[in-house]
Amino acid sequence: MRRGSAAALAAVVSAAVLSAGLLAGSAAWAQNAPSALPAGLWKTIDDETKQAKALVRVSESSGVFSGRIEKILTDKTDAVCDQCTDARKGKPVQGMTIVEGMRRNADQANLYDGGNILDPNNGKVYRGQMKLVDDGRKLEVRGYIGVPLFGRTQTWIREE
Repeated sequence: MRRGSAAALAAVVSAAVLSAGLLAGSAAWAQNAPSALPAGLWKTIDDETKQAKALVRVSESSGVFSGRIEKILTDKTDAVCDQCTDARKGKPVQGMTIVEGMRRNADQANLYDGGNILDPNNGKVYRGQMKLVDDGRKLEVRGYIGVPLFGRTQTWIREE
C-alpha cells in the first residue's frame, strides 16, 4: 500500500469514527433534552395550597393545544363540574378537557395563548396562556379575565 493512500484511508476512517461519535452524542442529548413543546403529561400544582392536584395530558392537533385531566391526585376522584355552564355541567372532572385553543405565540416561541382554561372548582372559563420555562420542564399556566395582568398562574411540572 502506498504511503499517500494509507494516510488518506486513515483520514477517512478517523472522520467516520468522529461522525459516528457526534451522531451518537447528539442523539443521546436529544433523547434527554426537555421538550420544546407543551405536549405531554403535566402534574398540576395548586397555586394557593402548593399541593399536587391532577395529571393533565396536553396534546396538539394542527398547531392547537388542549389539555385533559387524565387523573385526579386528591381524594376527590369522583368530582363533577356542578358549576360549569356549558356542555361540561354535571360531567366528571376526571377526563374533562380544561385547556382549549392554545396556539404558539408568533413573537415568543415559548408562549402559547389565544385559548381558554376552565377552573372545574367554580365552573368559570378564563382566557389563558401557557409558557414553557426551566428548559421545558415546567409550564406556567395563567388564567385571566381581560388582560393577562389580572389573573392567576399555576406552575405545572412535566411528568413525561
